[in-house]
Amino acid sequence: MLEKQLLNYQLQLSANAKQTMVFVHGLFGDLNNLGVVARAFAEEYNILKVDLRNHGQSFHSETMNYQVLAEDLRDLLIHLNINNAIVIGHSMGGKTAMRLTHIASNLVEKLVVIDIAPVAYPPRRHDSIFAGLYAVKEAKPANRTEARVAIAQAIQDEGVQLFMLKSFDPQSPEFFKFNLSGLKQNYENIMDWEKVRVETPTLFIKGELSDYLQEKDTQTILEQFPNAKSFIVSKADHWVHAEKPDAVIRAIQKFLG
Repeated sequence: MLEKQLLNYQLQLSANAKQTMVFVHGLFGDLNNLGVVARAFAEEYNILKVDLRNHGQSFHSETMNYQVLAEDLRDLLIHLNINNAIVIGHSMGGKTAMRLTHIASNLVEKLVVIDIAPVAYPPRRHDSIFAGLYAVKEAKPANRTEARVAIAQAIQDEGVQLFMLKSFDPQSPEFFKFNLSGLKQNYENIMDWEKVRVETPTLFIKGELSDYLQEKDTQTILEQFPNAKSFIVSKADHWVHAEKPDAVIRAIQKFLG
C-alpha cells in the first residue's frame, strides 16, 4: 500500500504558544496568501500554513474533492501532533476547513471561514480566469512581463492578474506552480458541496461587496453550523483578508476572546 503524501507546509513555533493556528488558502493560492493575518497571531500561537494538493509546493493529483482535501489536512495535523487547532480558511480553503472539522472535530477547537458558504456554487464562475491561465500556457512566456500580456487577454482586473501571476513558473510544463489541468478537471468538485454537521464554534467572515456569502445562505449555514457567528467587513470584496486585514484580524481576536 502506498504511503500517503503529506502536504507542503511551514510551521512557525512560538515560545509562549499553547495552541496552533492553521491557515488554509483558496483556489489558485498558496501558503503565503493569509500571511498578513498569520503574522498578527505569531506571538500567541504556533502558526501552520499549508499548500493544499495541486497548489504551491504540494503534490499534484488527478483526484480533488473536499473529502480528500480534508483528509490531507487531517493527516498533516496528526503527523504534527496538533489536536486543538484554530483553523482559518479562505474560500476553497474555508470549505476544506469546514469539511475537516466535520470529519475530525477532535482536532479543531475553533473554526474561522472567510467569505465562503457551505453551499454549491454555479459551475462557470471562473471561466475568464481559466481562459487567462490557459492563454499564458499557450503563449509559453519566458518571464512574468510576457505572462502579464497573455493573461490580460481574458482577465481585465489587474488585482486578479497579479494574484494569478504570483504562481507563475516558467519552468513548469503548465507555467504555474498549481496544477492547472488538475484544477480545471476537478472544478465542478471544487464548486460543489456535501452538507455537514459541525458543532464546533465557527466564525463566518464576509466581505460586504462579495457575493460568495449571501443573506439567503444564513439558514443553510445554521443548519450545518448551529454554533456559528458572523462578521461583515465593510467595503471589502472576496479577498477580504488582503483588502482589509486589520478588520479580519480584529474579528478573529474578538471571536477567540
